[in-house]
Amino acid sequence: MLRPWPSSGAVRFLYRVNRPFLARPHNTRIPAATRGLQSAPTDRVPLRKQLKQEAKALKAQKKLRKENEETSRQEWELTVGVEIHAQLDTHAKLFSRAPTSTTDTPNSNVALFDLAFPGSQPEFQAATLLPALRAAIALNCQIQPVSRFDRKHYFYQDQPAGYQITQYYEPFARNGYVDLFEYDGIAPEDGDRVRVDIKQVQLEQDTAKSQEYPPSTQLLDFNRVSHPLIEVITMPQIHTPATAAACVRKLQAILQACGAVTTGMELGGLRADVNVSIRRRGEGPGQCQYDGISGLGQRTEIKNLSSFKAVEDAIVAEKNRQIAVLESGGVIEGETRGWTIGSTETRKLRGKEGAVDYRYMPDPDIPPLVIGADLISRLEESLPASPDSLVVQLMGPQYHLSVEDARPLIELDNGARLEYYQDVVDILRSLHPDQDPSTHAALTRMAGNWVLHELGGLLTKADRAWDDKVVPAQALADLIDHLQQKRITGPTAKQVLAAVFDGDRRPVPQLLKEDNLLLRPLLREEYLALAEAAIAQNPQMVDQIRRKNQLGKMGWFVGQMMRTGEKGRVEAPKAEEILRELILGRQ
Repeated sequence: MLRPWPSSGAVRFLYRVNRPFLARPHNTRIPAATRGLQSAPTDRVPLRKQLKQEAKALKAQKKLRKENEETSRQEWELTVGVEIHAQLDTHAKLFSRAPTSTTDTPNSNVALFDLAFPGSQPEFQAATLLPALRAAIALNCQIQPVSRFDRKHYFYQDQPAGYQITQYYEPFARNGYVDLFEYDGIAPEDGDRVRVDIKQVQLEQDTAKSQEYPPSTQLLDFNRVSHPLIEVITMPQIHTPATAAACVRKLQAILQACGAVTTGMELGGLRADVNVSIRRRGEGPGQCQYDGISGLGQRTEIKNLSSFKAVEDAIVAEKNRQIAVLESGGVIEGETRGWTIGSTETRKLRGKEGAVDYRYMPDPDIPPLVIGADLISRLEESLPASPDSLVVQLMGPQYHLSVEDARPLIELDNGARLEYYQDVVDILRSLHPDQDPSTHAALTRMAGNWVLHELGGLLTKADRAWDDKVVPAQALADLIDHLQQKRITGPTAKQVLAAVFDGDRRPVPQLLKEDNLLLRPLLREEYLALAEAAIAQNPQMVDQIRRKNQLGKMGWFVGQMMRTGEKGRVEAPKAEEILRELILGRQ
C-alpha cells in the first residue's frame, strides 16, 4: 500500500510493510495545512449553546418582523376583498341531468351539454337552487325575486363552451353580511368584532378538472363541468391578513353548518380568491373604486387559494410586494397572480381581465329564475343553528367548553363530530341524572377532550376519516364515566380506547372486568410505605424542603412514588397529602 509522507520538500511515497504505524522522522516539519487538520479547533461552539443562539436569533427575527409589520401597518393601509367559490351539495349538475359525483371514473358523468355539443341545450335543475338559498339566507342576504344568468366568455381547455354560465348582472342574492369575533381569529388591532358586508351571492357552473403531466400532457376530467357553485363576493372592507383568513374560515363554517356545500377547503370543495390593494396613509384617497368603495389603490387578484394559511400568507406576501414596488417609485399593475404554498412571494399569471374582457351577455337559452316568498320562508324556518349560536351554546352552562374546543367541534367533519359529542354527553347525563353542576361541567369538558384529542388522535394516526361507528358513543361515554369515578387510570382509559378503536366490540364494563383493568385504590398503609421509602432514600432533599421551604420538590417525591408503586394506582393528590404529613407534619 502506498501512502504520502509529508515533508518540507517533494512528497515521497513509502511502502508500508507489516507496520501499523510509522513514526514521524525527527525534525520533519509538518506543513501548516496538515497541522491544522490534526489539532482540534479552539473556537468550537457546544451544541447546546449553538441551539440556544439559534433560538435567540429566531426570536429576534420574529420580533423585528413584527416591528416592521407594525411600522408598515401604520404607514400603509391594506384593503382586501374575498371571493369564495363553493361546490353545492346536490345530486345533479346545474344545467344537465348528469350526476355530480367527482370520484367516479373520469369522464363518466357527462351530458352532451357539459361538453358543449352543437345543438345541446341547458336544463336548469331546480333542486340545485335549494342549498344555494340556504347559504344566502345563512349569510343574511336579501333574496332577489327574479335573477338571470349571463355568459362569461373566455377560452381555456377546461371550459369546452368557450364561456361560463354565471350571474354577473342579476344574482339571486345581494346585500348580506358576516360577523367575525375574537374567537374567529381576527387580528387584535381589528377589535373584538368585525362586520364584513357581502355584495352578492351568485350561481355558476364549475369547470373541468385538469391534471398536468409534464412536459406537455394535460388530462381533463369533465365530470366536474357544470357542477353547481355559489360565488360569495365580499366588499373590500378587510384591512388585516389574519382577519381575511378568519373571514374565509367563518364563511366555510356557515356554509357547512347550513348544509349548503359538499366539503371544505381541505378536500377541494371550496376555493378562495383575494383582491389586495394598498395606499399610503396621509396621502389622500387612492384613485381606484371597487364595488362602490372609492379611494382605494390599484388592486391585484390572487387566485385559487386552498387553505386558510395560504390566504393569510399570500396577502402578506402581496402587501409586501406592492409596498416595495411603490417605495421604489414603481406602479402597481392590475393583474392576476398566483401563490404556491411555502413560497414567500406571489407570481404573475396574467393581466387582470375586466368586465369588458369577459364580454358578459345575458344567456339567451336560460329563462329568468323566479323565487317565491313562500319558499324563502320555509327555508328560513328549517335552517339549522348558525356557528355563532353553537359556539355560545357549547361555551354555556349546558356544555362548559372552551372556545378552543367548541370551534373545532363545529367545524370538523361537517358537524358529524359535534353530533357525536352531544350523543356522548347525553349518555353521560343519563348515567348520572342527579349529578351536581361541577361534576357535570367536568364530564362535558372531559368528553370534549376525548372526542377531539384522544379519539381524533387515533383517527389521524391511522389516517382514517371520521366514522362514529369506529368507537360507538356508548363505549366512549362508559370509558369517560369510569375515568371520572376513578375506577380506571388515564393510561388504562387510553389503552381501552385503542382496543375499541382496533375492533374490540365487548362493552367497556365487560372489557375492563375481563382484562382485570379496574383500579383497586391503594390503602393508606401502602401510601405510607411508598412515601417512607422515597424519604429514606433522599434525606438531603427532605432537609431542603424542611429548612428552605422548597415545596416545589414535593412533586419530585410524588413522581418517585408513582414510579415505584404499582402502575396507575398511585393518585398524585393522595401521595402529596401523605408526603406533607410525613415531611412537614401537616395533615
